[in-house]
Amino acid sequence: MRIPASLHWVLRLCGGILLGTLGWAAADLVPRSALPVPLDTPLLFHSLVTVILGVVGIIVFPWLLAPPLNALIERLSQLSVAQIIADFIGVVTGLAVGALIAIPLGYLPDPFRQVLPLVTALIFANIGFLLMNARYREIFAAVNFRLRAAPRGAEEGVPRGKSDPDSEQDTPESPVRERLLLDTSVIIDGRIADICTTGFVRGELIVPRFVLAELQRIADSSDGLRRARGRRGLEVLKRLQKDSLAPVRITDDDARAREVDEKLVMLAKEHGWLILTNDFNLNKVASLQGAQVLNINELANAVKAVVLPGESLQVQVIQRGKDYDQGVGYLEDGTMVVVEGGGAFLEKTLDVTVTKVLQTAAGRMIFAKP
Repeated sequence: MRIPASLHWVLRLCGGILLGTLGWAAADLVPRSALPVPLDTPLLFHSLVTVILGVVGIIVFPWLLAPPLNALIERLSQLSVAQIIADFIGVVTGLAVGALIAIPLGYLPDPFRQVLPLVTALIFANIGFLLMNARYREIFAAVNFRLRAAPRGAEEGVPRGKSDPDSEQDTPESPVRERLLLDTSVIIDGRIADICTTGFVRGELIVPRFVLAELQRIADSSDGLRRARGRRGLEVLKRLQKDSLAPVRITDDDARAREVDEKLVMLAKEHGWLILTNDFNLNKVASLQGAQVLNINELANAVKAVVLPGESLQVQVIQRGKDYDQGVGYLEDGTMVVVEGGGAFLEKTLDVTVTKVLQTAAGRMIFAKP
């Protein structure tokens, strides 16, 4: 991310003013005899030095400060709002503690009383920053828990025993909502939107901003297929926000990890959320790490029509199977049907009898014969 052009002009203006002011103040230090052209008027000499150094500041300042500012803006764009606030609070708290400790240090003899207070303040500011940066989630969670646990009625004049209508605390009459953390694959898949519009999902759907960022990167991909998948994911998310009976929340919560899947697992474990996905690998990894996972594919397999051996089906053979005499077709719900002896009936619709039903992690497979 680059700094905007308006900030470039601000840097040029600041550089010109700063070096121009220094040039006016330092003009008296330059001996007049060293000048190639004698200047008898002091005002003219001061103005000349000010203009020269001001032009140097206008040219040099953006070149010097643009790289660190670009790095700072890039870093801030990757941080959540909560993390930025936590870092600021940590620095301010550290400076306050350092200032309190620096008071007795001011009574030390020179040069200690001139150096140690500043060093102490900087050290404690750094400690506060590092502490809040590493533990801000636990600190915010503890503060949020205390605020929710505090009786609001006692503070706002609500009689004891009566509930506050604005309170978000769960009661026996209002069951706890499960919070479902959506990953990129389940959003692109799109079936979650259909499920939520039926009312079967009553929990809150949570979409982290880093998942949105990944969807945006996929939608901006140069590959046509990936670009279509990313745009479909954004459309599904928009549909969820508009039509879903379950509330959808965009959260700034983030985790200290590089991969999106790792961040999802860390957030799920930290907050006790459920991960909603159809990614087989994420399902396994999250389960191994102790996070709860709901897989859309497992739900789809569970609600497929039950087919028992001996029942009759009608299926169109569309390709050959692994064996020479096998044919393969599919039911309307996508279930694969392997027809023994169906290799000779390609592109034909057959009445078959189910001989065996095989349930696998990838789905259900039906074996049948004409």
